[in-house]
Amino acid sequence: MTELRLLGPAEIRDLAELLDVTPTKKLGQNFVIDANTVRRIVRVAEVQPGDSVVEIGPGLGSLTLGLLEAGAQVTAVEIDGRLAAQLPLTVGQLAPEAAERLTVVHRDALAVDELPADPVRLVANLPYNISVPVLLHFLEHFPSLRSGVVMVQAEVGHRIAAQPGSKVYGAPSVKAAWYGVWRTAGQVSRQIFWPVPNVDSVLVGFERHETPPGDEQLRKRTFALVDAAFQQRRKTLRQALAPVFGDPTAAADALERAGLSPTLRGEQLALADFARLAAVSPG
Repeated sequence: MTELRLLGPAEIRDLAELLDVTPTKKLGQNFVIDANTVRRIVRVAEVQPGDSVVEIGPGLGSLTLGLLEAGAQVTAVEIDGRLAAQLPLTVGQLAPEAAERLTVVHRDALAVDELPADPVRLVANLPYNISVPVLLHFLEHFPSLRSGVVMVQAEVGHRIAAQPGSKVYGAPSVKAAWYGVWRTAGQVSRQIFWPVPNVDSVLVGFERHETPPGDEQLRKRTFALVDAAFQQRRKTLRQALAPVFGDPTAAADALERAGLSPTLRGEQLALADFARLAAVSPG
């Protein structure tokens, strides 16, 4: 594909000034100002010409241009009206030959349950404050997604990709595992952002399971158990799951029927364990 002119620090600041945009913590905005990092994300995501890619929170368009450079068909979901209106203009100016491959959806990502095209990849610099809810929302509502790479706060990224027994293993780890296999794919310097955040970032990638672990009803029951188990993670499952089953005795009985010890704690259970317990739980 033809190499495009990507956005650098000067262009990002000029665009922000033009739009009177001040990055806000409320929206978790930190704009990427380094073209090498953009191309690295696209490369790690293995974006191919013609891929239908959804990008969440494109901001001023740094990653959008990188995805278009790779030949992708990009649907960008942006909540900020000024940014949503400017993005096609920026692409039209810097990459007019790619403009027809961009569709901008001006909506809150958490309210999006359909898109003009079914995406096969999710590639995004996710707003720090809503990264996990947005990720799970899109995986739930877009079964067409086969893989993706997202840039998130390091602490969150390691939690998403954590395995049972890890100190950072928790509800996001189990819920993400329902949809696919996750991996951390490298750290990202704070200096590639404007403004420079006070936290580190990582790339997290996923490959979706060929077959879901269960149907929608089982998923909801599993996630309810996961929430209960990690809400009081220091308690044994017999105690932590008592509110779900009615009392500790009923919880212990269900755990034993699922082949699990009532004295275990949530961080010791893999997704398959939670799903097995959900299967013997009341509907």
